[in-house]
Amino acid sequence: MKRNRLIVAWLLIGLASLPAQPGRALAETTAKPVDHAGHGTAVSGKAGEQSGQVLSTSPAVGKSERKIVYYRNPMGLPDTSPTPKKDGMGMDYIPVYADELGDGSTVRISLDKVQKLGVRTEAATIRSLSRSIRAVGTVQVDERLLQIVSMKYEGWIEHLHADSTGQKIRRGQPLMEVYSPGLVLAQQEYLAATSTISALKGADPESLSTARQLAEGALLRLRNWDISADQVAQLRKKGKIRRTLTVQSPVDGVVLEKSAIKGMRFMPGEVLYRLADLSTVWLMADVFEQDVGMVREGQEASVTLNAIPGKSFKGKVSFIYPTLVAETRTVKVRIELPNPGGELRPALYATVELATPSGETQILTVPDSSVLNSGNRQVVLVERGEGLYEPRPVQIGSQGGGYVQIREGLGDGEKVVVRANFLIDAEANLKGALGHFSH
Repeated sequence: MKRNRLIVAWLLIGLASLPAQPGRALAETTAKPVDHAGHGTAVSGKAGEQSGQVLSTSPAVGKSERKIVYYRNPMGLPDTSPTPKKDGMGMDYIPVYADELGDGSTVRISLDKVQKLGVRTEAATIRSLSRSIRAVGTVQVDERLLQIVSMKYEGWIEHLHADSTGQKIRRGQPLMEVYSPGLVLAQQEYLAATSTISALKGADPESLSTARQLAEGALLRLRNWDISADQVAQLRKKGKIRRTLTVQSPVDGVVLEKSAIKGMRFMPGEVLYRLADLSTVWLMADVFEQDVGMVREGQEASVTLNAIPGKSFKGKVSFIYPTLVAETRTVKVRIELPNPGGELRPALYATVELATPSGETQILTVPDSSVLNSGNRQVVLVERGEGLYEPRPVQIGSQGGGYVQIREGLGDGEKVVVRANFLIDAEANLKGALGHFSH
């Protein structure tokens, strides 16, 4: 009896390995093994079912077989094959089924693969869009508040009051004491003319007029040499010629450069001090050429500096330079910044952020990560449900805050893929659904 069972099992294994006949299950086939006594024993399909073995390799009646269209490269390369094959590394080509290709304008991804890829979608929505332009720049002195100190006469420096670079000064504060023979002579002429006027009181009008003209000429010479009205008044009051003259600061600010040295001889026009009022400074920002079109004069700017962490400064765009720096493809944008505390020092590096409104209050937008850019056209993947995705060309507009404007090609509320869309795009290219997008 035991031997009979072994023979039956052997025959069943052999039958399972035979190719199935179309429309017929192997479980319907009967076998008549012969026992040791020579009696025939029938094994029916029912017995096969009780044994728990599947005897058919054909599709069950009523079920459709998935059709393989072609085989694709397992490494993602674009080559395909109509028949099974292996690549150069011995890996089997992957079958692509007809139900995965959609209708030719869509791509179907199995729900299991959607989960594995981490696909995420978001609906197109109406919103107001703003964009922040970021740029770097340096703090510079306001050119309008620069002042140089130079003499209009020849002389020598006898004493320095402002004797170091960086020194803070106030308007009217003494900078240096200078001696000039020409200045001494001008004082003498002025005092002589004023004395003559006093002496000619009651004299003939012609002589008095001549004396007054001489006094006015001497006074004009002193004023042309930047002798202050107070100094002239002191000269007239005391009637005493001063050997040296005190040169005063014309502005509030700091000493940026000092060429003056005690005892040196100076010539007319020679720069002795360079002073700057730093109550207002400029930030010269380098804005990339693709962003400069959205910058306007009067636009508000927020400035931060590594040298002053945790603090931002507010200013406004005062000027956009008309030329472009070819080496960096940037345009200089000047931003005025109040600097009452003097924290903003010239040459400090800074980062500037400019908020630029889109110009349209409510526009249709999608996340910028949803747009696939081929260079000359843009496409989004629209979710159709049940793992079906439609590649759809769109026209985009302004961008900002992580979103991009959709001018044409998409409707409000339509869901687009915002994550793993590049993976779906790669899958679609392999299947040919996005062939037009690659052209």
